[in-house]
Amino acid sequence: MQFIKTLFWVILAIILVVFAVNNWSPTSVLIWEDVRIDTKLPVLVIGAFLLGFVPLWLIHRTSKWRLNRRIKTLEAAARPTPAPATTTSTAPKTPPAPASQTKPPATPLDLGKEQIAEPVPAVSPVTNDKATGA
Repeated sequence: MQFIKTLFWVILAIILVVFAVNNWSPTSVLIWEDVRIDTKLPVLVIGAFLLGFVPLWLIHRTSKWRLNRRIKTLEAAARPTPAPATTTSTAPKTPPAPASQTKPPATPLDLGKEQIAEPVPAVSPVTNDKATGA
């Protein structure tokens, strides 16, 4: 990727030099009614390019820097905190339990029909108040 970037900038510099050599002629630019600047054409073109490019490039770089800082703080906040270091004691450590003393896996629960409760309706039945005369 670095090679492609370098190649792009070298080609752009060559094009700029060729443009400057072929168009090295004096140009007069009228700024206001009484202000006139005499300059060479490549200087005028490169100056206009930089006048448009540099502010937008600075905005891009600052937003990229700000977003990278935000990403790093979010990653640091999401990273689990390490457990506090335990103090070493002089008591001997107990060896881990052998595999034969571990608990067997739990078996699934098997319920009979009499142990399963009947479902209760979520809504009470609708009563007709007019029919009861209330």
